[in-house]
Amino acid sequence: MALTDDFPASSRRAFLRGTAMMAAAGMVLPSRGTAAAAVKDPDQLFKKGEFDEAARGYRRLLSKNPKNAHAAAQLGYIALLSNRFAAAERYLSTATALDPGDVASHQRLAECYVRQDKLTRAIPLLKKTGSSRDAAFATLYAHLTGTPWQIHGASSTRAPFVFLDPLPTIEASVNGRAGKFFLDTGATLGLAQEVAEEAGLRSLATVTGVGSGQQITIHLGILESFRIGEIEIRNLPVQWNEGHGMALPDGSQPAGSIGTTLFYHFLTTMDYAGQALVLRRKSAAPGRGSGRVPLWLAGDHFPCTLGSLGDYGPHIVTVDTGGVGTGINTTVEYAQRAGLTVDYDHPNEVNGVSVYPIRPDRISLGKAIGRNVPGNAAEKLFPGYPSPGQADQFGFEPIANFTHEFFKPFALTFDFAGMNIFITR
Repeated sequence: MALTDDFPASSRRAFLRGTAMMAAAGMVLPSRGTAAAAVKDPDQLFKKGEFDEAARGYRRLLSKNPKNAHAAAQLGYIALLSNRFAAAERYLSTATALDPGDVASHQRLAECYVRQDKLTRAIPLLKKTGSSRDAAFATLYAHLTGTPWQIHGASSTRAPFVFLDPLPTIEASVNGRAGKFFLDTGATLGLAQEVAEEAGLRSLATVTGVGSGQQITIHLGILESFRIGEIEIRNLPVQWNEGHGMALPDGSQPAGSIGTTLFYHFLTTMDYAGQALVLRRKSAAPGRGSGRVPLWLAGDHFPCTLGSLGDYGPHIVTVDTGGVGTGINTTVEYAQRAGLTVDYDHPNEVNGVSVYPIRPDRISLGKAIGRNVPGNAAEKLFPGYPSPGQADQFGFEPIANFTHEFFKPFALTFDFAGMNIFITR
């Protein structure tokens, strides 16, 4: 289960202002025909992002040898990325039975249950991994009684942005106490420590994370009530830590950040152009039309889709909206592959890593096009964070992260049931 520095995610946005720091994520790509057909090893296909073809290869391996734990694990992983829970549970259960030492499959099977709010089923799996972080989340989930993530109130609500920059900010309330929260798909749900203390939250477990380039202690607890507009969510897990994030334009500190783990409980629209967050019950019609691009979810909160840098792509990209002052982040290597001009004359340095300004003529997510969007290219990977070109965490590589400045002309709707993103003006 991926650990995030939720409210620290806001904090790290301040640290990353004007940099190429970005969260990487994996996703399932549709088959790209002859290129995939030329590669027979499903592991290579998987790494290249040819997941339809990889799945066919793994199924062939499993049909020849039903005890092939690796093939079962990969088929379960591919299903999980697309929120196909029944298939993910079937294959990952097979994989863990065949190979009880497969930590990743235990974690992914736990995540399969967590995404469905079946937290009690995740607990024994998390206890088996040997990870202190997983053990902390198992402790948290064991303290949750009753139904988690209970949604009450209206069928939909609209919360206007209080600020658009540095990140979209709305008002919400924690156990009846109002505060201003950043919206950030690169986060989960996190509070400032003083907000957690005022709300009377109890720390049930702790994990280690990273905020502003430093190691921090993150507290895990249970929140009784979180309200956005006319919708209230009750009995939900939450995180908090010491320290402050970047200030809001009025000089105040945000109360926390709202991210993907809350968003995927709804049909969520981040309407940058109309400056509002819209939450609808997941049963609502998501929309239709030419603005649709695929959606995949890796870890517990990494949304992904297909994107292009100029004519390079479409390839895997992440959709971490929390990049302050930037719309596109990539590495120098991918910038060069895409033929982008990298401004080596005006370098910045973040945590000892050089980053350079870029401003591509055109970048796109499907038919949503951004022109001359400000961005950065990193000289190399940032230690401790998944980044473009780093396949270690998820097994495949994004080429870029599309973020805040790119989305300003658009409304961005996440449909985690149909697994699509709708991007409209």
